[in-house]
Amino acid sequence: MSSSFVIHFVLISIPLFSVCCLSASHAAKTKPHPFILPIKKDPATNLFYTSVGVGTPRHNFDLTIDLAGENLWYDCNTHYNSSSYRPIACGSKQCPDVGCVGCNGPFKPGCTNNTCPGNTINPLAKFLFGSGGLAKDFIFIVQQKVSGLLSGCLDIDGFRPFTNDESPLNGLPKNSRGIIGLSKSQLALPIQLASTNKLPSKFSLCLPSLNHQGFTNLLVGTGEHPLGISKFLQTTPLIVNPISTGPISVDGVASKEYFIDVKAVKIDGHVVNLKPSLLSIDKKGNGGTKISTMSPFTELQTSVYKPFLRDFLKKASERRLKKVAAVAPFEACFDSTRIGYSATGLVVPTIDLVLEGGAKWSIHGANSMVMAKKNVACLAFVDGGTEPRMSFAKASIVIGGYQLQDNHLVFDLASSKLSFSSSLLLHNATCSRP
Repeated sequence: MSSSFVIHFVLISIPLFSVCCLSASHAAKTKPHPFILPIKKDPATNLFYTSVGVGTPRHNFDLTIDLAGENLWYDCNTHYNSSSYRPIACGSKQCPDVGCVGCNGPFKPGCTNNTCPGNTINPLAKFLFGSGGLAKDFIFIVQQKVSGLLSGCLDIDGFRPFTNDESPLNGLPKNSRGIIGLSKSQLALPIQLASTNKLPSKFSLCLPSLNHQGFTNLLVGTGEHPLGISKFLQTTPLIVNPISTGPISVDGVASKEYFIDVKAVKIDGHVVNLKPSLLSIDKKGNGGTKISTMSPFTELQTSVYKPFLRDFLKKASERRLKKVAAVAPFEACFDSTRIGYSATGLVVPTIDLVLEGGAKWSIHGANSMVMAKKNVACLAFVDGGTEPRMSFAKASIVIGGYQLQDNHLVFDLASSKLSFSSSLLLHNATCSRP
């Protein structure tokens, strides 16, 4: 009989040979420890956050998880201070950006002179980013104290007076005081942890579907996954978008976001008729499929959304699902009392993303349908429009957080591969604590 297990966010920096070549008695002394951060879901925003400690004395911050985020940044407001805060000087080897920031005082974290800018980017805010200071300070990952890591610090109080729409924290969970970035940037936490330990970069992500945090004990030394989950994983390449796609666009620099190569979209085995060009990335960086934790629901460019919606409604009709009035922002809504229920949620048409290498990411009812109101279940995919936001390149498909819930994802940055489980509910497993 299989037993239920739960998983959470694990930053992994491991040499795959670290245990296999050592004796059992010696391995226990050299076995590397994972960096473990439990995840919670915010029901108001449908975003996900974790907690870290920073500085001396330790200040604990809830930080929103952003797969596209370039660094870790937090609010060092007028009440914050740290005796171990060490700003990075402009022009130093550790300063990756051109420019310099200064401050009129009183001097404290987030208010120093001749300091390397630490971009504090929030893609949900009206003003996308400010430029706080880049610094070294102690970072506490649960009870593990890590030194030598770079983070950004922004005095939010310095932005006052502002309306709620203008706050650098706008759009984040109410308790969130910044963002933890997990992108391919050299300042992203997984890459920094790997670099400081001279080890390959790898991290796993499992987002809870409930407002609870997940727990697990990953055996990282052998590269295995808990309770035989490795046999459920499929692997597909992480592809490179050669054009910057984030708020800070730099000519000639590739995107730091995570893209995968979707070859086709199927609904109950039927291939949605999409222009092949929409599924690939063009010369301007538009198109393709990326993964995002800052988009609550999967967004489809209008030219993808319309045929996708049409085919889903057709398959839903064949299953005799009763369509009801739409509930914004969703268009395809149904009477949930007329829909069966299984281990993977409501029994509705299955959506498959056919990927490079033959892998197939299957999306079942628990990830494709959302209860929009009492007795009304809606297709949890939204129309992402046609035009790129501001000057950013626009992906045709943005896989959002709701579709990632209860899916185990492993981002192997060293080999540029994504391993994924599809819904763990198929295997009597979950990312949420009961």
